[in-house]
Amino acid sequence: MNFGSIYHRTTEQYCYARNKEELVITLLTGYDVERVFVNWGDPFSAGILGGNEIWSGEEVEITKSMELEHHLLWKIVLKPTYKRCKYYFKLRTKNEEWIYVEDGFYKEEQLKESGRMIQYFIMPWINERDVGTVPEWVEHTIWYQIFPERFCNGETANDPKYVKPWKMQKTGYLDLYGGDLQGIIQKLPYLKELGITGIYLNPICEALSNHKYDTTNYKKIDPMFGTEDTMKQLVQKAHDYGMKIMMDGVFNHSGREFAPWKDVIEHGEQSRYKDWFMIHKFPVEKEKKDTRDGCYDSFAFAGGMPKLNTNNEEVIAFIKDVCTYWVEEYGIDGIRFDVGNEVSHHLLKELRRSLLKRKPDLYLLGEIWHDSTPWLLGDEYDAVMNYPLTSSVNDFWKEPLTAKQLEHSIHRCMNLYREQNQRVMFNLLDSHDTDRLRTRCGSEEIFYQQMAVLFTMAGSACIYYGTEIAMEGGHDPDCRRCMPWDEIEKGAYEKELNAMKTLIQLRKSEPDCKSLDIQFLYKGEEAEKQRVIHYKKGENLYVLLNATDEAIDWKAYMKESENVRTLFWWNCNGSQLGANGTLIYKKEINREKR
Repeated sequence: MNFGSIYHRTTEQYCYARNKEELVITLLTGYDVERVFVNWGDPFSAGILGGNEIWSGEEVEITKSMELEHHLLWKIVLKPTYKRCKYYFKLRTKNEEWIYVEDGFYKEEQLKESGRMIQYFIMPWINERDVGTVPEWVEHTIWYQIFPERFCNGETANDPKYVKPWKMQKTGYLDLYGGDLQGIIQKLPYLKELGITGIYLNPICEALSNHKYDTTNYKKIDPMFGTEDTMKQLVQKAHDYGMKIMMDGVFNHSGREFAPWKDVIEHGEQSRYKDWFMIHKFPVEKEKKDTRDGCYDSFAFAGGMPKLNTNNEEVIAFIKDVCTYWVEEYGIDGIRFDVGNEVSHHLLKELRRSLLKRKPDLYLLGEIWHDSTPWLLGDEYDAVMNYPLTSSVNDFWKEPLTAKQLEHSIHRCMNLYREQNQRVMFNLLDSHDTDRLRTRCGSEEIFYQQMAVLFTMAGSACIYYGTEIAMEGGHDPDCRRCMPWDEIEKGAYEKELNAMKTLIQLRKSEPDCKSLDIQFLYKGEEAEKQRVIHYKKGENLYVLLNATDEAIDWKAYMKESENVRTLFWWNCNGSQLGANGTLIYKKEINREKR
């Protein structure tokens, strides 16, 4: 038995309560392990711990497993009668059987030896406050990310100087086009028709730049976007249309015009705000562009974005006050935290407790691009932006990889965190920080294949403004082009809009799209070489993606007696699924035979 591949601990995603009564147990093994059993029961069933008792529990086989690149992941849900659980694993290979407990591996007879102090795995107690709840509405939300300066110019009176004519074209870092909040209000009917139920706004507070990630005033809407009243109107009207609103909170750093920073520039070490930032030597240069000299810490090395000291109690109080203002004054439904992995855990814990007292179903989302387990333990963020999923989807078509490798990668993403967090993960394929999906894919066929994956994964799906019309664009700033409203209104993107509406409606109407249960299917042998992706979601939803250069007969991937109902297709003609074609379907169930 490959002991080095076996891993479990009673923390994080390996042992946790998914609600007040159920316990999720996850175990990693090597591929040599063929069967796994868990022996479980109450820690005190044989007496008080530390006595002469010999403990034993109920043995249950774990039948659910997923393949990872180098491991098998086994999972089971238990329901302890008394909210506590003691357990161990029995592992079988072709020729061996071992018991796995907290302090190692034993033969079964060793457990019964007198005098042994076996260290079993123990979940001491399921405390309701420790379960970790997330807002239920998020799982059912279709998000639409808006970069306000480029979405729609609804009020020319607030246009800044040097505004450029509105046109979908390559953009520069400093370009201004006049997009604003009034423009978003005007396009709410468009978003409603598309099927959107949540809007994620890039920063809208006063700042010098067009992207607004260099905040000047956290309680003032940037005048080029509108006023505080405009923001209130946007939230109210969005709510009337059944849409949630999430603001972007930039609390890792400020802009150079932020009043406390200006005070530090003016008064140096005598400034009452010097500890609000991470300053290592004085005086501080006013127009500093690069912080590699270590004078002070900033976002990346951007001198105009000094890093806030989120360990400082005054800064924490300030941020709590700002977020409370946004929630109470504007009525927003969520906050996305920019550079969410660099602010202090202490801040996030206090912020969550404070904000959820005022709005229990507020969605707290962190911008983190890597494994985010420390932030998703129930007392900080509800979810993070699911860039690991973005990478998994992208890399399959870029490498190219096999369907089996994609399966391993998807399984990894689906099991990084606890189920409650997985259900509200912010799934995306492009954003203001990446090149646009259509450009990255290189063809509309691959574009819709990736869209099919996005809309059939557990979590909360988000599209970037313009993705519904397959807008193109390279990396920042080219990914921030203006929306081509004239062309849209003339019907130039009718085909793309209809396709996106179909996918969104599919996501809404088919619960299996959001299911955590996924099963990859393979035709014939040599699955390791195949590039036809075929998976089942939940009870009865199937996705078939032909990632080869030749057409295939999609009917060959099901039994002759099966009838299907197609829900979405692209590059599919009759029974022929073309190169890079997409098919989403359900099997028709004969009710009379049930």
